[in-house]
Amino acid sequence: MKLILAIINKEDAAEVSSALTKARFSVTKLATQGGFLMSGNTTIICGTDDEKVDAAIEIIKEHSRQRKEIVPSTATYGIGVTTSFPLEVTVGGATIFVLDVDRFEKA
Repeated sequence: MKLILAIINKEDAAEVSSALTKARFSVTKLATQGGFLMSGNTTIICGTDDEKVDAAIEIIKEHSRQRKEIVPSTATYGIGVTTSFPLEVTVGGATIFVLDVDRFEKA
């Protein structure tokens, strides 16, 4: 048995969760926050049999899109001089971890 942890953009969470559920995977969603942009993410937790891991990952990839966003950034030029400028970053997609499960119980 495997445990899939998928960190996805909050905008993709409903679609990914719905697609996994439709494919008969059990899913738990957690609201999380990224460190770099301090933006909202969702962490999907999905336990599944070893042979179904690739199918779950394909569903996650299919419904997690990367997108470009403009975020404010600042630069410091000497003592007391700062400026703000827009910075384009790529957000979205999925970061997926697959872990071995030694024991599983459903109570």
